[in-house]
Amino acid sequence: MEELRAQVRGTVLLPADVGFEQAARPWNVAVAQTVSAVVEVADAVDVAAVLRYAAGAGRRVVTQPTGHGATGDIEDAILVRTGALDHVEIAADRRVARVGAGVQWGAVQSAAAAHGLTGLAGSNPVVGVTGYTLGGGFGWFARKYGWAANAVRAFEIVDAAGRRGRVTAESDPELFWALRGGGGDFAIVTELEFDLFPLPRLYGGRVMWSGERTRAAFELFAELTADAPAELSIWLQRYQIPGAAPTVAIDLAYLGDPAEGRALTSRLDRLDGVLADTRGVLTPAQIGRITAEPTDPSPSLSRGELLTDLGDAVVKTLIDAPTAPLLNIQLRGLGGALAQALPDGGARGPVLEPYALYLLGLPSPADAVRTRFGEIVDALGPHVTGAKPYTFLAPGESAAAAFDRETLGRLKEIKQARDPHGVIRANFPLHG
Repeated sequence: MEELRAQVRGTVLLPADVGFEQAARPWNVAVAQTVSAVVEVADAVDVAAVLRYAAGAGRRVVTQPTGHGATGDIEDAILVRTGALDHVEIAADRRVARVGAGVQWGAVQSAAAAHGLTGLAGSNPVVGVTGYTLGGGFGWFARKYGWAANAVRAFEIVDAAGRRGRVTAESDPELFWALRGGGGDFAIVTELEFDLFPLPRLYGGRVMWSGERTRAAFELFAELTADAPAELSIWLQRYQIPGAAPTVAIDLAYLGDPAEGRALTSRLDRLDGVLADTRGVLTPAQIGRITAEPTDPSPSLSRGELLTDLGDAVVKTLIDAPTAPLLNIQLRGLGGALAQALPDGGARGPVLEPYALYLLGLPSPADAVRTRFGEIVDALGPHVTGAKPYTFLAPGESAAAAFDRETLGRLKEIKQARDPHGVIRANFPLHG
């Protein structure tokens, strides 16, 4: 590893070094990562040096800007951190952003908001743009504008042989297709260029009630999502925080005039007993306020699924049963642009299921949480399709669950052609 140290300008940390443990720890601190080295690269030249070294030494390279998608299955790999690649450039006249691989969505949204623009960000401002986008990426604006991956115009990459390049639909259509939603198994991305979208007004927030209102809140959620325009996204959240009473919330974001957003969601005002109501006018930089998710590293276990409907089995399993031992049961209304097949789209094709389910628990007691995950999925039976967005995958799951058979086969062929020796390894590899 001293040879590697001599080849990069950034910092190389080995297991005996001070700071190694912290540098190797992902955002989800419940995931253990046993890596041989952590390289905090200074630039794309460093990335190329790491890949050339790894190819010669027979090692694998895993890239984690933030570690939100960490699985722990990267033993003896070299972990590359790209936090220093943090530049954000906004070309407001062309509605385009250029960002380094270490940039988080909050920085993009703040820069774009100054021009009345938004990226297709997720719900948490500290999630990295690169990993989110490579996996498809869907958040509050996806029903209107689709997958974040399909908004990408170009990638700056380093391939498995350590060669730098720019990938566009014209320069390398196969790799461009794979990078847009196929995961990070093909090259290391050092910069992205993607479209921004006009967002002069945004209305959103959360309405929360005590747990006794769960069934009534669910019925409102079902009503609203059944006829919501593409500009309106709605999520249902059931919470059971240890030591606190259960609660239920409806979160929403509307891309348009606040008065219209208020009118479209006025049915929420029919349900009394409101504990909190944060609905109001937001900027694109403030979308993290809607769900107020943790922004500091924390431990968790999760599972995501796609649902065919909100029928009796869903009500019995997800609404009438207690939330505990889980922390959160989340339902998201999908549809809109997410369900549309694009002739020039990337590997992340349409999702035809109308709802997504996300389950969250603490890693202690891990056995009870995992058991409950299994019980819920078993009880839902055919209402769970088994397919899921790439970004919903959890440790222990295979990338195969995120793609249909034809797409998975094509992605594997591209992987074999571009990285036959498996130097680059995604958190969820195609061969896993």
